[in-house]
This record gives sequence, structure tokens and C-alpha cells, in this order.
Amino acid sequence: MSELLLLCAGAFFAGLVDAVVGGGGMIQVPLLFGALPAASPATLFGTNKLSSVFGTGFAAWRFGRSIRVPWQMALPAAAAAFAASYAGALTVALLPKDLLRPLVLVLLMAVAVHTFVHKDFGSDDEGRIHGRRDMALAVLLGAVIGFYDGFFGPGAGSFLLFLFVRFFAWDFVRASAAAKIVNAATNLAALLYFVPSGNVIVRLGLAMAAFNIAGSLVGSHLALKHGSAFVRKLFLVVVSVLIAKFAYDTFR
Repeated sequence: MSELLLLCAGAFFAGLVDAVVGGGGMIQVPLLFGALPAASPATLFGTNKLSSVFGTGFAAWRFGRSIRVPWQMALPAAAAAFAASYAGALTVALLPKDLLRPLVLVLLMAVAVHTFVHKDFGSDDEGRIHGRRDMALAVLLGAVIGFYDGFFGPGAGSFLLFLFVRFFAWDFVRASAAAKIVNAATNLAALLYFVPSGNVIVRLGLAMAAFNIAGSLVGSHLALKHGSAFVRKLFLVVVSVLIAKFAYDTFR
């Protein structure tokens, strides 16, 4: 019972953070590994995805009700991410993940430095009119991050948020909304891999999902209430934690 309470509390906090800037998996996954040491890694990852897909889905719905979401960009990116995420999950056993850690660490550090140095980065939405070139770029970004999420995963939502601000000149709130739509697609695609193979603890995943939804609603409310400045600060905190984790995993 104490493990269940800990996992549900962790799911709430993961949903809150993930709804704003991504990175919920770095909270839920270690908790699952600590609480269920006898379970297989695939089962724990699948259970995490079952919980997360509800949180990201409800966050996307909450943003969609409150702000002008760039659907014409987000939906093609989500479709590409869905297909690429499933492909990434299929290649998990073929490629060594450890080769990715140093690269991801460098990319995260570049993201953090760029965001910190450019104080106005993501503070305002430039209202750019997006043509076919931007839509094609959205599909490419969705596919790349989708594959990464299906194959490896940590920080996928944060990468999406940064890339949407960087390439489409959205503010952090609008970019976060679009990132949730794409992230929901990647989580759903991963479940299509984990569920048929029996790698999901359904009851636990659904219990955590209820708390993940609650956390995502609180997180999206905070993002909408406090705006891009709040999202930017939390983004820097989450990316810094990810950098510390990847540095530890890489050099230990």
C-alpha cells in the first residue's frame, strides 16, 4: 500500500511537470523501478506510458480549450511522431542505447545555454504565418523526436518544447500546448507496442493515470495563469535536472 501511495503521488507530480515543460518520465520511471524491483524493465516502461498517455492527453485538451493551439502544425507533427515512435520502439533491441547518452547530454547542455543566454527566448509569440515549409519542418521534428521517444525517451517533451519555440517563434505556452499533442501521440504509439506484448500492469497504470491527469490539469492551469515566464523558468529547472541525470549515467 505504501508503494502504491508513493507511485500515485509521484504520478501527480510527474503530470504537473510534464504538462508544463515535459520530463514527467524522469519522475515516474525511477519510482516504478524502485517500487517494483522484480518487474521487467519493459513492463515498467509500459506501465509508465499507460499512466502518461492520459496525463498528456488531458493537458492537450486543457490547453486546447484555453488558447489558440496551432493545430495545422501540431497534428501533422503528431501523426509523424506516432509512426516514428512505434518504429523507435521496434528498434530498441537492435541498437545500444548507451551510445546516445553522451549526444543527448551535449544537446541538453546546448538547449540550456541557449535558453539562459537569450532572455527573451519564448517570451512572446511572433504570430508568424506558417506555410508548407514550416509544416514540412513540423513533420520532420515530430518524426525525429517521436523516434527518439519510442527508442529512448528521457527529455522528449522538453526537446519538443524547445524546438517549437526555436523554429516557429511561438511563446513557451503555445509551444507547450503543441508539444503535449505530439507527446500524447508518441505515448499512444508506444502503448501499441507494450500492450500486445503484455508489458503493462493495467490496474497500477490506471491508478497512476488518475493522479497523472490531476497533476496535468494543475500544471496546465499554472502555465496558463502565469504565462511564458513561468514556463521558461520551470523549463530551465527540468533541463538542468536532466543534464545532471545524464551526466551521472554517462560518467559513473
